[in-house]
Amino acid sequence: MVTKVSTKGWVVIPQELRERYGLRRGTLVRFVDYGGVLSIFPVPENPVQAGFGMLKGNQFTTRLLEERQKQSLTGRK
Repeated sequence: MVTKVSTKGWVVIPQELRERYGLRRGTLVRFVDYGGVLSIFPVPENPVQAGFGMLKGNQFTTRLLEERQKQSLTGRK
């Protein structure tokens, strides 16, 4: 999808994408510059609640907890 930047710097987000990502009038968005790639992210109304459980069952989290447990058993920090 292609859109044009207006003279005021406004960009129209196509309806299909607004619906898919729940973007409505008043929705806060964040722009992130990845060094040549510009991304737009909706800002959750409650960021803590949105992130809750995000890492549940994640192998990284499991391995980190196992490593912490080994360190506590051996007295290492």
